[in-house]
Amino acid sequence: MTHTPDLSPQGPALVDGFGRGVTYLRLSVTDRCDLRCVYCMAEHMTFLPKAQVLTLEELDRIASAFVALGVRKLRLTGGEPLVRKGVMELIEALSRHLASGALSELTLTTNGTQLAGFAPRLAAAGVRRVNVSLDTLKPDLFRRLTRGGDLSKVLAGIEAAQAAGLSVKINAVALKDDNAAELPELIAWAHGRGCDVTLIETMPMGEVEADRTDQFLSLRDVRRELESYWRLEDLPLDTGGPARYVRVAETGGRLGFITPLSHNFCEGCNRVRLTCTGTLHTCLGQDDSADLRAVLRAGGGEAELIAAIRGAVDAKPRGHDFQIARAAAPAVARHMSTTGG
Repeated sequence: MTHTPDLSPQGPALVDGFGRGVTYLRLSVTDRCDLRCVYCMAEHMTFLPKAQVLTLEELDRIASAFVALGVRKLRLTGGEPLVRKGVMELIEALSRHLASGALSELTLTTNGTQLAGFAPRLAAAGVRRVNVSLDTLKPDLFRRLTRGGDLSKVLAGIEAAQAAGLSVKINAVALKDDNAAELPELIAWAHGRGCDVTLIETMPMGEVEADRTDQFLSLRDVRRELESYWRLEDLPLDTGGPARYVRVAETGGRLGFITPLSHNFCEGCNRVRLTCTGTLHTCLGQDDSADLRAVLRAGGGEAELIAAIRGAVDAKPRGHDFQIARAAAPAVARHMSTTGG
């Protein structure tokens, strides 16, 4: 990694047309994954040709431009980020922004299968916490939901991450017919390990074989069920993100709810997403886009890249239009694995 962009002040911080400051970039480093989760991607995915995917240097250059514009939190996503060849070199290069104080957090979302092998190096690079996607503690159900995944690898990854000093948050998608009854056990297990948990409603993104209508589970109903035997204390925690947080009195752990369908969370949105092809999406549930790869590969300098980013953020939509209804088309055609977490 040799590119060192000019990080001199680039004018006012990023603010969209509705006055929301953008301080959080989710950066997809690959569309590839070693699992095939049924709600995330098709069983037989066609992955992108290498030439369409940003190089590590291009990823660094775009991320650094966002840091220069006031982005304080950078999360690497995928697909599965840890299957990208050279990803640690990228993470170690980006950690210079932690050392300078320009970036307050560098983190990633992972399925955990590769985490045991990377955890010590991640910690050494300044990563302090990771999110691990885990929907069940039942090996057979995990194998079915991921189309062949090995739960023991994920559990070993979580253990290794904690041993390396990383905080781990568990992300679980609530699935009515699969893990709904297991969610309390999953929460209690995670809290017992010192892990926060965030529950997520299934989202209508990309064509998959399963009918998300059948699997949709409102987290309002989940919370009502949990409150029948646990005391949930609302927390005044505002991360600028979509989750609403509570403390579970009986476990002492923190629990978040991400509810894109039963409760819209757009009013305070502070984030944008860059795909591994360099397409900037300023809203998860809209088809807005800006092609930053084209700017780079046409020979654009830092000024052109900054202008393209500002133009896209200025046009950021007010909110998404997610709906879950039988026979309804996905809100957007792109898969979550392509969009980036």
